[in-house]
Order: sequence, then structure tokens, then C-alpha cells
Amino acid sequence: MTDLDPRHYEHVKVNDSDVRNIVLSYLVHNCFNETAETFLACTGMKQPVDYLVDMDKRKSIFYFALDGDVLKAIELTEQLAPNLLEDDKDLHFDLLSLHFIDLVCSRKCTEALEFAQTKLTPLGRLHKYVQKLEDLMALLAYEEPKKSPMFHLLSPDYRHNIADCLNRAILAHANLPCYSSMERLIQQATVVRQFLHQELSKIAVCCP
Repeated sequence: MTDLDPRHYEHVKVNDSDVRNIVLSYLVHNCFNETAETFLACTGMKQPVDYLVDMDKRKSIFYFALDGDVLKAIELTEQLAPNLLEDDKDLHFDLLSLHFIDLVCSRKCTEALEFAQTKLTPLGRLHKYVQKLEDLMALLAYEEPKKSPMFHLLSPDYRHNIADCLNRAILAHANLPCYSSMERLIQQATVVRQFLHQELSKIAVCCP
């Protein structure tokens, strides 16, 4: 996809405060609290209380989910955002699946099977979870799960995506933006570029 000629927009002025707010939004969203505090001090910006509320707790939850203590992440989530996981069964299932995967990778197969029967199977009765549950259970059949057809379930990207979804859900539960301003700008810019590319392609076809 061809980018627009920078000459078409280089004259557009950008407000410094807008840029700072975008950077701060990104730092807060991703729980970079120390960096956010330093950024606030260096720029002289006012501290946005609502954005910084419970950031330390969100950070702990995110890293517990990311680093292999999912049950602790679930426990803290239930304290910080009551009923969130009860209402969002998709996210709850995904978090429970991470703990199951951790047990399988630690070769605690008996414990993994018991956990699946008590925690995952009740949710697995819903049709939309059947295939996920079958894929998870199939991991037990392999001595080296990372070499199984379901190896993607063990990838850092899979785990990071679930941890990120949890972070977004907690923000939404607190009535805060679940995407940073920077992410929204990139999403909007991508849509605009795709639209312009389509329009230019139509013109090229009509006027060869």
C-alpha cells in the first residue's frame, strides 16, 4: 500500500499537549507507572487521577497472568473488578485454560486433568467452548506439547493476548478507555489508508 505524500500534510500543526496526552495514555494503559510518573514530572502535566487509579493492581494482575500465576491473577481480578469474570465467560475460560496449559507443561498431568474436570468442563458444555476444550485436552497426549499440532496454545503471543484482553476488560469495567489513544490513532490511520488505497484503485481502473 502506497503512503500519502508527506507534502500533503506536513503543514498541519500538531498541538504539543495532544502529543503528550497520547504518550501518557499509552504509558498508563500498559501500566508503565514509573515511566508515567517521570513523564508527568518532566512535562509539568497535571496527574489524571482517574487514569492512575489501581494502575499498580492492574500491573500485578497483568504480570501474574503473563508469568504463569494465573490463579493469582484471577483472584486479584475478582477483588478489583467484582463480577467481571462471571459476566465475561470467554475471558474466564481463556484464563483457566492458561493455568491448565501451565500444569501440562510442568508434566502435572493428573492435576491438569482434575483441574479440567472441575473448572473447564462445566464451561465446556457450551458449544462455543467445545473445540477449545478438545484442543486443550489433546495436549495431554503428547510428551512434548510444544511439538503438538496445538503448539500455538503454548506460545508467548497466545498468553500475552489473553493478559492484554484481561487488562482491557478491567479498564472497561472501571469505565476507562480499553484502548490507548495511540492504538486508536493507528487503527484510524490504517482504516483511512485502506479506504484511500481502494479509492485510488477504482480511479486507476476507471481512468487507465
